[in-house]
Amino acid sequence: MKRHFEEMQLGTIELFCQAAERLSFSAAANFIGITPAAVSRSIARLEERLGVRLFVRTTRQIRLTDSGERYYQQCRQALQQLREAEREVTGAQIEPAGMLRISVPTPYSHYRVLPLLPEFRRLYPRVSVQIHISNRNIDFADESYDIAIRGRSPADSSLIARKLEDAELVLVASPDYLRRAGTPKTLDELSQLECIQFDLPSTGRKVPWTFSLDGQSTDVFTSGGFTCCEDFLGIVTLARSGAGLVQTYRFIVEQDLADGSLVELLPEYGGSSRPFILLYPHARHLSLRVRCLVDFLAQRLGT
Repeated sequence: MKRHFEEMQLGTIELFCQAAERLSFSAAANFIGITPAAVSRSIARLEERLGVRLFVRTTRQIRLTDSGERYYQQCRQALQQLREAEREVTGAQIEPAGMLRISVPTPYSHYRVLPLLPEFRRLYPRVSVQIHISNRNIDFADESYDIAIRGRSPADSSLIARKLEDAELVLVASPDYLRRAGTPKTLDELSQLECIQFDLPSTGRKVPWTFSLDGQSTDVFTSGGFTCCEDFLGIVTLARSGAGLVQTYRFIVEQDLADGSLVELLPEYGGSSRPFILLYPHARHLSLRVRCLVDFLAQRLGT
């Protein structure tokens, strides 16, 4: 196998990561136990080898360039994988530790995942969790995420997809709105009512409402004067405030239905659902902390 790295290359990459984390050559030097000049020379050699600038330097501070930020994210992940490989080979990885980065859609994070994470950290106190709450699809390779939860299986064959649950959909509105506009008795009557819309971030298109009709799942396209574009929970807040009808996940509005602040509509057409799927990259040696979180979420949420 042809050698790709020079003898001191990995050490230089470690120096670079320390400087990138601290945004200071001096702080990195103090942490490692060498002079700031030695750190600066090592990074300059690294920049020359790569042919790109990794830092913007001024007399008072340094900051990563765009190329430097991308290189740092990749190097940080690579060094972590090397450390985990050593722990696994030596049997030292007995207790999961380190940072976990996960990406979860807004409604599923607030009503499903976030309430569980304190328990996870009580079980594994040496694991830190960084949560990206967004409906935007993330890129595992470019953004260094360990786990994502999404509403559909990816086309990317490099990811493992594990379904957590089929979340039931329910049509609701506030009693105040229904007093003003009337209660629909059929799906056709939805066209006469204010139906709150949500634009899917990945396509920019309005999400159709899904109903069960004669045992078959049927999409119905509705319209209305309100559209939310990023935060899915916004449509529920509008419905609670009397803005109109909305189709959402039952787990979001269970308490509202119980206390009467929202009313379920057309239950005879209910029963449709959408999946939530746990995604993570294929890895021959998946880190212990990732395995622990995958198993934990599957146990608490899995069907």
